[in-house]
Amino acid sequence: MLTNTHEDVIKKIEQEYPETCKELKSYMDEMYLTFCKKQNDYGPGNISLGTTLQKPEDIKASLAAITFRMNDKIQRLINLIVKKGTYESQNEAVRDTFIDLSVYAAIADIVSKGKWGK
Repeated sequence: MLTNTHEDVIKKIEQEYPETCKELKSYMDEMYLTFCKKQNDYGPGNISLGTTLQKPEDIKASLAAITFRMNDKIQRLINLIVKKGTYESQNEAVRDTFIDLSVYAAIADIVSKGKWGK
């Protein structure tokens, strides 16, 4: 729930940086669409590794798997942007990699809160 202070800071930032805020909101909508499409294709089992995520060790394994997926994306960005100095890629667009990383971060948070697949 937003407090008056939260609403004030949101209003202030939206006034100071309208284009940035508009882009972030658009990006978050795209993240959500990406999340929904992938959930439709994979279901929750790919994140939960076929478990119910009821045991601490299952949650830990799931978070480790998400971390490995995020590392794959980060290594791809390092190779393309840092080493090759380009945003051009042969397969997935670099922007899609940014979105995937954002979605994985959100999923990790949901898993850690015990809300995944519910």
